[in-house]
Amino acid sequence: MKVAIACEASSFLLKEAVKKRIQAAGYEVLDVGQQTENENVLYFEAAQNLAKVIQSGECEKGIVICGTGAGVSMIVNKFRGVYCVACESVFTAEKISLINNANVLAMGARVVSWDMGGEMAEKFLAGKWCDGFETQRRLNNEKGYQVLKSIEEESFR
Repeated sequence: MKVAIACEASSFLLKEAVKKRIQAAGYEVLDVGQQTENENVLYFEAAQNLAKVIQSGECEKGIVICGTGAGVSMIVNKFRGVYCVACESVFTAEKISLINNANVLAMGARVVSWDMGGEMAEKFLAGKWCDGFETQRRLNNEKGYQVLKSIEEESFR
């Protein structure tokens, strides 16, 4: 799977740690955020870069990082077809793929450690929507996703 990753200035070191870990796990990574520690990419720039790559279909999933994960998730979620959740736990990062069909994970460099960020990324990327769910639970999740898409369509008119 090809994964987009992006960060802004305060989260460069976490991004590098997460990137290294997911590459070691076999993922192809497209880095569309801050490239060096000395740059000064802003959170909304990193978020837009990542969202456009996901929206285009060039990458299936993405990971975007700022100080808290909140700012980047707000920006990313303004792009049609891009669904981002800011997470602060491994459990939630895994569930957003399985339950919500999110295609972007946001996290905060001031909130999660490098090891935790790497584990969150791996769980998020490994998750397949509704994998292992019983029929009724799968149907409920599919219905919820259709409601989300319907709301999205209404808001973009």
